[in-house]
Amino acid sequence: MTHITFDGKDIRMKNSPYVLAKKATNPVPIYLLTKKALKSWSLQQSLETQNWIQATNFKAAPGTFRLVPTKEGHLDQVLFGTPDDFWTYGVLAKRLPHHHIYEFKSPLSDDKLLLAILAWGLSAYSFDKLKSDKPERSFSKIIVPPSVNFEDVSSTLNGICLVRDLINTPASHLGPQELVEEVQNVAKQHKATCHVISGDDLIEQNYPAVHTVGKSSHRLPHVIDLKWGNPKHPQLTLVGKGVTFDTGGLDLKPSGAMKFMKKDMGGAAHALALAQMIMDANLPISLRLLIGAVENSVSSQAMRPLDVTKTRNGMTVEIGNTDAEGRLVLADLLTEASSQKPNLIIDFATLTGAARVALGPDVPVFFTNRPSLAQDLMKASEVSHDPFWQLPLWKGYDAMIETSVADLSNNPTSPYGGAITAGLFLEKFISNDTPWIHTDLMAWNLTARPGRPKGGEAMGLRAMYEMVNRWVK
Repeated sequence: MTHITFDGKDIRMKNSPYVLAKKATNPVPIYLLTKKALKSWSLQQSLETQNWIQATNFKAAPGTFRLVPTKEGHLDQVLFGTPDDFWTYGVLAKRLPHHHIYEFKSPLSDDKLLLAILAWGLSAYSFDKLKSDKPERSFSKIIVPPSVNFEDVSSTLNGICLVRDLINTPASHLGPQELVEEVQNVAKQHKATCHVISGDDLIEQNYPAVHTVGKSSHRLPHVIDLKWGNPKHPQLTLVGKGVTFDTGGLDLKPSGAMKFMKKDMGGAAHALALAQMIMDANLPISLRLLIGAVENSVSSQAMRPLDVTKTRNGMTVEIGNTDAEGRLVLADLLTEASSQKPNLIIDFATLTGAARVALGPDVPVFFTNRPSLAQDLMKASEVSHDPFWQLPLWKGYDAMIETSVADLSNNPTSPYGGAITAGLFLEKFISNDTPWIHTDLMAWNLTARPGRPKGGEAMGLRAMYEMVNRWVK
């Protein structure tokens, strides 16, 4: 954990080189212009500026910019073609001269200004802590005006960078125990309690499915239980799949798919980051965070195809495929979450390839047992410009997760609707009267784009925080 102090504000970071300024002396203005507005705006500027615009052939095309100098050759202002996509603002963070502090000058609404600042901050992210020869990292600074909450912006950036850092860290450096320590660090910072159940104690304390998945590794499996807030406030329980590496077990994944399985703890990373953001904001919530931290490995102790395991609620599951381990981990955690009858359960998981086939890598899937929650999350997604899309818990597919040997199978009998059948499986471990949202995420950028480097990514995190913030108020 590194820290940067700027304008007296201590910003917690993990390899996230952004700086937010509250104020600065003579900041460089960035004028956001459309093609239509450029002509009228330029007529109000000095003759030197008008000539510069003409000489450099600046047309205010979206995402293009020009540096306008003073007579002495110093940077006077920046002209930027207003982009269609807010992520494009991130281009400026890397390409503008880094020894200046900048300030947006435009008629942007506060919501759009917030998105521009987020894109700026996230574009400065890189993951290089494991390089022996670390590149020199310099970055430009942006002012957060009083109309945009400084603490909210810094908390959001910290949360997203926490997700990215955790997912990008290889399994050699982030196993189940290290994930425990990450949660404990966040708990300590926010004066939350954190209880951990490990190894064979999982059997004694009735987390048999978590133990079944994690027993194959020499790295002990854990259930992490963080609690924070006033018990009198509405209770929110977050649940995260924390498979720190997934070989697929004995039904081994193909090498191409296994290559990226350090990201299979992405659900836990999202749940932890959302918990951190809630605690940062001191929302009036009684918060609980449950994470199953395991490694799905191969050994003489590994679960076998067609083994049957018990789960925390007493149901038995036939292991149709050892690579469908995430739903087993979540089954025990969701049972425990439901037992407390919280006002809302939200789980996060990198669960199915079927969700990616349905909606591609950028749009996370969610399921819910409450239509009102679906409406709330879709509204929050729209407001935050953070995509989510609902798929149905289609009861007609229940037969696909049945088996003659046990109560359920973790491997559907049909190759179709895999994200839906996974959701139906998890629903069996939610009590009927408990509102619940299940998310299925990619948690990975396949290519680098402004504000979104290749690698681990927070998906739907801002939308979910927006929904929770509205829900509790």
